[in-house]
Amino acid sequence: MLPVLLKQNIGVLGMKPMGDHFILKSKTATPVECLHYVMNLRISVVITGCDSLAILQQAVDAARSFQPMSQEQVATLLAKTAAQSGEYELYKISHHFDGTFQNPKWLG
Repeated sequence: MLPVLLKQNIGVLGMKPMGDHFILKSKTATPVECLHYVMNLRISVVITGCDSLAILQQAVDAARSFQPMSQEQVATLLAKTAAQSGEYELYKISHHFDGTFQNPKWLG
C-alpha cells in the first residue's frame, strides 16, 4: 500500500509504531528500534503516543539519534521481531483487537 500512496503523492501518517505492548513485552525490540524503523519508512510523519514525560523524552531521543537504516539493518530487525509471521503483532493473526468480532450484535 505504501508504494501506491507514494506514487500518487499522498502523505502517509505512521501511527502506533510499536503496535501494542506485545512486541515490547517480548523484549525482541526496544522502543527506540521500533521508532527508528518507522522513521526509516518513506512516510510524512510518525505519530506515537506519549503518556508521560519519560516516554516523550524517549521519542525525542529516538528522533535525535535517528540515522537511515540499511536494508540489512531493516531485514535483521524484521527477522528478530518475527514481523513476517505476526507473532507479536496480534492484530495481524488474531481477533484480539477486532471490535466487530468481539461484538457481533453490531452487525445486526
